[in-house]
Amino acid sequence: MPELPEVETTRRILEPYLLGQRIQKLLHDDPARYRHTELAEGRKVLGTSRRGKYLILHLDKKLEAVIHLGMTGGFRFEPHRHTRVTLHLPNQTLYYTDPRRFGKWWIVQAGDYREIGLLARMGPEPLSSDFTLARFKQSLLSTRRKIKEVLLAQEAVAGVGNIYADESLWLSKIHPERPAASLSDPEVRRLYQAIREVMLQAVEAGGSTLSDESYQQPSGEPGYFQFHHNAYDRTGQPCKHKSCSGKIVKMVVGGRGTHFCPLCQRI
Repeated sequence: MPELPEVETTRRILEPYLLGQRIQKLLHDDPARYRHTELAEGRKVLGTSRRGKYLILHLDKKLEAVIHLGMTGGFRFEPHRHTRVTLHLPNQTLYYTDPRRFGKWWIVQAGDYREIGLLARMGPEPLSSDFTLARFKQSLLSTRRKIKEVLLAQEAVAGVGNIYADESLWLSKIHPERPAASLSDPEVRRLYQAIREVMLQAVEAGGSTLSDESYQQPSGEPGYFQFHHNAYDRTGQPCKHKSCSGKIVKMVVGGRGTHFCPLCQRI
């Protein structure tokens, strides 16, 4: 957390407040985590975008503010006890909050992501035309890693984290420990379609909010996709697939808690 749906929701909400505005001050007390932020002061925000789990502010003078929200990062319109960065604009102040302090900011020359290695090698966006079935299949055929590990690595498809990997694998009825290269053509197609479906629904619902200290929309309102979870965080609850008598179990895959139905998602 946050993953693609949460970052995209944040971007959409913040964009009207940022476009055309000049950053007056960026205040924080952690220059190792929030890097080169002095370069953004006095710069105008020309646009916003998102790449995987990264929020990007496009500034004049060919600069970009690249923001990774980490596990608990987000923006608020009001001061918060976990405010880490304060962004002063002419008519608005935005507060970046991060209880667990895993988020990071970089101010870089546009497109220069040498300090952000993952961003430079990230795969296609799941809701874009670049994410094709053929390209996805080729990326899976090239590795014997477990399919959930491949999804989390961000190179086969961008923005899929722990929640949405579990949801996509459940929907496509694929065991999270299956070697990626072992998936049949119908299984690859089901997973490809499931990723797109899950991500689209999660964006429309404003993402998932799991606790008071996890992701919130900038207004403080939660996301609502957690009410539609079929696998994630449903340990011991009945599987929602029709005619399935199984229950969701939890195990660890690639160091991450993983939720699946052992009856529907057989290895």
